[in-house]
Amino acid sequence: MKAILWERMKIYVKTPEDIAKLREANLVVAEVLDELEGACRAGVSTWELNEIAGRKLKQLHAESAFLGYHGYPAVLCTSVNDVVVHGIPRKDVVLKEGDIIGLDFGCFKHGFCGDSARTVAIGKVTPEAQKLMDVTKESLARAIAQCVPGNRLQDIGWAVQSYVEENGFSVVRQFVGHGIGRAMHEDPPVPNYGSPGRGIRLKEGYVIAIEPMVNAGSYEVEILSDRWTAVTKDGRLSAHFEHSVAITENGPFVLSRK
Repeated sequence: MKAILWERMKIYVKTPEDIAKLREANLVVAEVLDELEGACRAGVSTWELNEIAGRKLKQLHAESAFLGYHGYPAVLCTSVNDVVVHGIPRKDVVLKEGDIIGLDFGCFKHGFCGDSARTVAIGKVTPEAQKLMDVTKESLARAIAQCVPGNRLQDIGWAVQSYVEENGFSVVRQFVGHGIGRAMHEDPPVPNYGSPGRGIRLKEGYVIAIEPMVNAGSYEVEILSDRWTAVTKDGRLSAHFEHSVAITENGPFVLSRK
């Protein structure tokens, strides 16, 4: 992320009523991800997971945030092993024992967006893969803890970066988190790196999606010819966790956690 023009940002402060609707959308996301996680096993294709997500979405009377977004062809992102984010579900990508898969899902309900992601192990994985997932998940928890009024935006990124790097992994720079509300991507951008005490001041009513993307090797990524799938440049594993979080007077409210 380069040359963000902070003075041109428009950050929408959400009312308690807005946050209640965002919570409803995010609970749909959490329910879909729970069902997908239960379906993740060796022999299942990523396209089958997309079909499961689509059916569940209809049952819960919500609309996909991903399908058709800048031409994206599915309701779900399925990122296997060295795929960082935005993996397109395919019939010929079949999960096998030892894989890890990032599941990223978003939807709209009552005009507000929910967005969350998690990385799931397929059977028994290597110690490195398990550590990568554990560290990424914990870095998200540490970032969420910074979501209190008066803190700075880069406190969030530093919480991720410092923990990830002390554990020997790297934080992706090319993709960042974001504000969320009536649109899936709103201001402010939420990097997973930074310097403590810097950036805009967090205020009650801000709602952001924090999504650490962590690589086992270098943080460098490249985009494949489909113009969506982002993979690690060195071919090593990547993990991704995400929650939508409201900043309230009582601290962080994780909207996408059941």
